[in-house]
Amino acid sequence: MICSDALRLDGISHGFFTRQGGHSTGLFSSLNCGLGSGDDRAAVLQNRALVAERLAVAPGALLSAYQVHSADAALVTGPWRGEDRPQVDALVTATPGVALGVLTADCGPVLFADPVARVVAAAHAGWKGALSGITTSTLALMEAQGADRRRVTAVIGPTISRQAYEVGPEFVARFIAADPGNQRYFTSSGRAGHSMFDLPAYLADRLRTEGVGLVVDLSLCTYADEARFFSFRRATHRVEQDYGRLISAIAVV
Repeated sequence: MICSDALRLDGISHGFFTRQGGHSTGLFSSLNCGLGSGDDRAAVLQNRALVAERLAVAPGALLSAYQVHSADAALVTGPWRGEDRPQVDALVTATPGVALGVLTADCGPVLFADPVARVVAAAHAGWKGALSGITTSTLALMEAQGADRRRVTAVIGPTISRQAYEVGPEFVARFIAADPGNQRYFTSSGRAGHSMFDLPAYLADRLRTEGVGLVVDLSLCTYADEARFFSFRRATHRVEQDYGRLISAIAVV
């Protein structure tokens, strides 16, 4: 797993896990943590148990939502059954021993922590959630549990980079309609009508605008680094039938 120095905080464990070191095979080799993938379920559960162990929580205490590219966040007070997981894209907790995980394969995983209030969060921020305000919802729910955004550290983990993220004109138009200043996150792709989008920069700037005390981008590209990361876009370009999911997780311990 990859750790951020900014999140090496007393009483908090975290990790941006790579695709390495697990039990899955084939397209999912090897630390695929996506229960919604076509991978063998037993292998995925073994992989998630490895992650839980590294975070110093019980296997059943590593929780992830049914992600739907929304701007919705949910409070977690304890473990749930798999079928009870909420359809949201961010989880917040102040409960010790519970790890919050988000699954990605190009979208932005963002881990949050206020070490004073001992409130943590994990958000799944694809372009749709980022634009509609998933970070806004996450911070609001953290503050409802006693956090102060001025004390919060937010770290953006492995995400598709601008160099690999080509989008069409209708995509650009959505962002410009929301804020003309968003034009700065797009550069020409060299293909008529298309642009390259800088999702990590958009997320980082939005978090700073929202008043987060410290924002860190690990600057790791899921598409470019096949040895360490799964990538939905890379799998699509290769016409592969499925793809693995990375997990990024944080816990109060």
